[in-house]
Amino acid sequence: MFIAAIALAAAAPAAAQGEMVNRIIDEGLNHSEVMVTAEYLTDRIGGRITNSPGMRAAEKWTQEKFRGWGLSNVRADPFPFGRGWSIVSSSVRMTSPRPLMLTAIPIAWTPGTNGALSAPIVVAPMKRERDFDQYRGKLTGKIVLVSMPGDGSEPSKPAFRRLSDEDLSKLNEWEEETYDPADIAKSLKRAAFDAKRDAFLKAEGAVAWVRIAYRDGKLVSGEGYAFGANETPALPGVEIAAEDYRRLARLAKAGDAPVIEINSDIRFDDSDHNAYNIIAEIPGTDPKAGYVMAGAHLDSWTAADGASDNGAGSVVVMEAARILAKMGVRPKRTIRFALWAGEEQALLGSWAYMNKYLGSWPADPPGLDGNQLYDARINARPFKPGPGYRDLVAYFNIDNGSGKIRGIHAENNVAAVPMLRDWLAPFASMGAGTVAIQRTDGTDHVFLQNAGIPGYQFIQDPLDYGSRVHHSSIDTYDHMKGADLRQASVILASLLYDAATSEKTLPRMPLPTAPAVTDPFKYQDPDDAR
Repeated sequence: MFIAAIALAAAAPAAAQGEMVNRIIDEGLNHSEVMVTAEYLTDRIGGRITNSPGMRAAEKWTQEKFRGWGLSNVRADPFPFGRGWSIVSSSVRMTSPRPLMLTAIPIAWTPGTNGALSAPIVVAPMKRERDFDQYRGKLTGKIVLVSMPGDGSEPSKPAFRRLSDEDLSKLNEWEEETYDPADIAKSLKRAAFDAKRDAFLKAEGAVAWVRIAYRDGKLVSGEGYAFGANETPALPGVEIAAEDYRRLARLAKAGDAPVIEINSDIRFDDSDHNAYNIIAEIPGTDPKAGYVMAGAHLDSWTAADGASDNGAGSVVVMEAARILAKMGVRPKRTIRFALWAGEEQALLGSWAYMNKYLGSWPADPPGLDGNQLYDARINARPFKPGPGYRDLVAYFNIDNGSGKIRGIHAENNVAAVPMLRDWLAPFASMGAGTVAIQRTDGTDHVFLQNAGIPGYQFIQDPLDYGSRVHHSSIDTYDHMKGADLRQASVILASLLYDAATSEKTLPRMPLPTAPAVTDPFKYQDPDDAR
């Protein structure tokens, strides 16, 4: 009888946990609001470059949604950023040798043209400072094409795809991390080049500059990183679609240089240099148990509506919050939801959160612009834990487009694999059964992982995210898949509930220290030092 009583007591929590999973599935699949939320964010608010009018609207609206769903402690959490920037209107056209509208976009945080600016082009590719010498005295009054035209490319793989079992198995292969200080220094030097090129072009009398889009298909993106209050470039910059750019380069090679006209109305906003992470919570019942967290970045680029990157992740986080609030859950640990700002500029929002609540990283090296910060910070050591360091016991990040969740990256934390597998087990029939050991980078869980905190990125079907949607002018609602986002919302809500109610917490990684150089006998290429 005694043994039977113990068995019944153990079975009761397991049964309750299973019933909660079923309730989450029912609410998330049969009563979902995720696509309604997605439509408003993408169609009505649109692109959300950090500190732009669109981002300010999204900050306000997401807080209203969280409060309306009954979440607590909803707030906009500030951190220093820089200038607001937005496109009011823009057009780029060739006027000679024939009239032709060009597919183009202003580069973020470059100035406008103050009316129509018309000038002949000159093709002057520049990748390093030594390239400046051959163009001295040749750029006055010109619009400078600074990229190599290259050749057209045709895709060799389908643009839209889902992960196969073989693809998933390859993610579960251990990869040794490498550390090479010379490579880090080289990366920082490349990033500093943009400001030097802008200064050179201004000094040589150029009137604007143009770069080639990095994908074919008439896709443009417009990424730029000079968002600091004192970093604004001197010259207007635009990105022209690869096909149009190569046409201009061919015409310049074949005869008289084409004349193009740029007319871009750009607005800067210096009323508030802070950016804001949006935070909301479901309170826990045990103040000493810490909290679990889910996050996605709310900011986007401006070429389209920021739907797959990362409206998709943002609405999944919001829907998981709605589901759990609707369930009336009372977890042991607080469940916190974060919509990050400044991710596209160097994971600035999640970095600021860590330094404010969890501990501190070393101070940044002086003189870095936004494009250099990520390269410097990803290798920063050591992290100094603060009083709140151990309060955060699990973080789940979603930022790989709108594809369904196929599993989760264990981020080299082998000890966490069994728990993650248990939590994912109910969703194997939905295609989400993989726990892959490999680390991932480039999004908001990275600095948490670098500090030893259990932070995880989901594995998602790629769809057409990397091939054509990511950062591009077609990143709209049309590329979001409702069934996939409903599945993702259910899984995120369930994992958050598991992490918030589990008696055990996910194991942490060791606090990082400066690693040894992987290959101490490697010689640096002399060309890299120039």
